[in-house]
Amino acid sequence: MLKLHHIGKSFGPVEVLKDITLEVKTGETLGLVGENGAGKSTMMNILGGIFAPTTGKIEFNGQAFEPVEVSESQQSGIAFIHQELNLFPNLSIKENLFISAFPKKQGFFNTIIDQKSLSSQASALLAEVGLSVSPSTLIGKLTNGQQQLVEIAKALNGRPKLIIFDEPTTALSQQETDRLLQLINSLKEKHISMIFISHNLDEVKSIADHIAVIRDGALIRMQEAEIYSKKEIIRDMVGRDLDQFFPIRSTHPTESVSLEIQDLNADGKNDLSFSIREKEVLGLYGLVGAGRSEMARGLYGMEKLYGGQVRWKGAQMHKLTPQNWIRHGVVYLTEDRREEGILAFKSIRKNVQLAALPRFIQRFGGWLDYRSIKREVSSKVKATRVKYQDLEIQPVSELSGGNQQKVLLSRWLMTNPSLLILDEPTKGIDIGAREEIYQLINQLVEQGSCVLLISSEIEELLGMCDRIMVMNQGALTAEFNRSEFDQSAILKHALKAAHD
Repeated sequence: MLKLHHIGKSFGPVEVLKDITLEVKTGETLGLVGENGAGKSTMMNILGGIFAPTTGKIEFNGQAFEPVEVSESQQSGIAFIHQELNLFPNLSIKENLFISAFPKKQGFFNTIIDQKSLSSQASALLAEVGLSVSPSTLIGKLTNGQQQLVEIAKALNGRPKLIIFDEPTTALSQQETDRLLQLINSLKEKHISMIFISHNLDEVKSIADHIAVIRDGALIRMQEAEIYSKKEIIRDMVGRDLDQFFPIRSTHPTESVSLEIQDLNADGKNDLSFSIREKEVLGLYGLVGAGRSEMARGLYGMEKLYGGQVRWKGAQMHKLTPQNWIRHGVVYLTEDRREEGILAFKSIRKNVQLAALPRFIQRFGGWLDYRSIKREVSSKVKATRVKYQDLEIQPVSELSGGNQQKVLLSRWLMTNPSLLILDEPTKGIDIGAREEIYQLINQLVEQGSCVLLISSEIEELLGMCDRIMVMNQGALTAEFNRSEFDQSAILKHALKAAHD
């Protein structure tokens, strides 16, 4: 179905893709993996008609393929399911499905939308993806998983020959992810070819026929999925073996309590009480909807609290606002970096310096000391290993997801934090960047900071934490010290009803 012959792509002197040759057969799923910035997106943008290759040729469905715009790629039979869904939340499902070409009929004086045909065709598409909701439902009322299925239905409306999935499960629950993977398997039976891009290697191995690894713009290896081990994939992705994926920390929590919370009520029903000690990594686990993020956001002053007392370093906190917490050395890394974290079209320096600007106001005149700002921003970006071209002019939107996350971590390092609240810090991040973030967390803890690590990945919490708390339906259901860690027991308590 698809053949790439010696594809190369350069932006000026920067060579982004280097002599890529691979193929995808009819009805086959190719798993495409690589670190953030490896060149995966550039390769997909070439297929989508956004960029033209600098060298090489493409064959699609047996013919030469040279798309010069997105519509040409779509008309040829290539559909994209992006990580950021292209849906209008204020419109209905059926309106989103046919927004580029509504079924029409002749009215009394002019051509009008054929509402009956619109509803029936939309219902048929929803049935194809197994979504049992009314086509008149507003997109904004659907879950992330349901919206993902609508996006796939929208793609199927064009009868594609190849569908490219770019990190489709990042915002989904496990149940929604399982359902999506089942749907992808069913599309194979319709002889639709697929490219599945993901940082979740378990998902890739379960869904792909072949796996291709891209590193630094080059195809390192393409192998049958069933004989390509995770260890080999990781080695090919990062260029080395990761024998110690979760780095060992040399320090242990002290007896000194940094943060103490009593009867914190974030949902109007449950009171939460816990503490975090100096040099401790406290994990918070729960399924989607357990209330972890709501609790953290309420604590940080980003959402309403119904009650509770908070003490920081022994002193009562009377005003819970982000500004006040930052002054006390407490920072919050949001789960949604695109909407609430980065300033996408501002430079890397402006993003990193944002929270620490008050530190650089000169005593006389009130001017900002830009020389010191630039020096410290450069130092923090180097510490987090951000890959960039120009701190001053390059917008953060041009960076990969992993490097965007490192920019946010650099921002908080500028404040010399004593406590970091990290909400899903490695979501959508590649293996190599994850390891670097884990190392950075350990370094901060060894220097005296403490961390509240919120994660949906049990393995991540088991590898990084000194203690793990489990939440379900807004309540704490269990707590485990490191010597008591048991994956099945943690999952059991995460599934346990709050009233049991």
